[in-house]
Amino acid sequence: MIELKNINKEFVNEDVVTKVLHDINFSIAKGEFVSIMGPSGSGKSTLMHILGFLDTISSGEYLFFDKDVSKLSEDKLADLRNESVGFIFQNFNLLPKTTIWENVRLPLLYADKKIDLSIVDQVIKSVGLEHRKDYLSNQLSGGERQRVAIARALVNSPDIIFADEPTGNLDSKSGLQVMSILQDLNASGKTIILVTHETSTAEHAKRIIKMRDGKIEDDTTDFKRKIANSLSDLK
Repeated sequence: MIELKNINKEFVNEDVVTKVLHDINFSIAKGEFVSIMGPSGSGKSTLMHILGFLDTISSGEYLFFDKDVSKLSEDKLADLRNESVGFIFQNFNLLPKTTIWENVRLPLLYADKKIDLSIVDQVIKSVGLEHRKDYLSNQLSGGERQRVAIARALVNSPDIIFADEPTGNLDSKSGLQVMSILQDLNASGKTIILVTHETSTAEHAKRIIKMRDGKIEDDTTDFKRKIANSLSDLK
């Protein structure tokens, strides 16, 4: 699904050049659940913005379903983003004083094709909030708001879902509920890319890509982690 080849990203402010990503190389297959993990300033959020077509690279090659998207215009990237990507953010980004149903429907307003609005009810039900679909977003708890955000990310049937620190504003119980929903979505075939600085959150994924100083420090699958833990237990 995704292949990055020698990706570099730098920001230029007058004569000052700040290099953020350095020669990033990896691929993500359809149906994977991947955590991109690292401390503040590691480059993980910049990388997510590039993967989600919110930003562009400075050099390298980004292939999405074998199509080079590195040189696409902002309009083309916006089209690809609306068609193929769902986002879940730490701060929920819901419209205040607007119902759950209306918040979830929002991405469909930008769709070019005619949409069956029954999909809105379906995805609200999938996150267990069908009994509250007429509630206003500011009447919900943090965990419920994040579940609305998940439903909104699903409503366009995206190829891939990005979750940016999805448990960052939640208590531990609500955070576990959100991660359970993401795991269930992955089990149903959805590709999930999670960005986090928390080890406990990252470990819900089947693969963890660790970043530091704009570089890939480690790339470990769930199978490799289990083997490493087993060897550690034998010592």
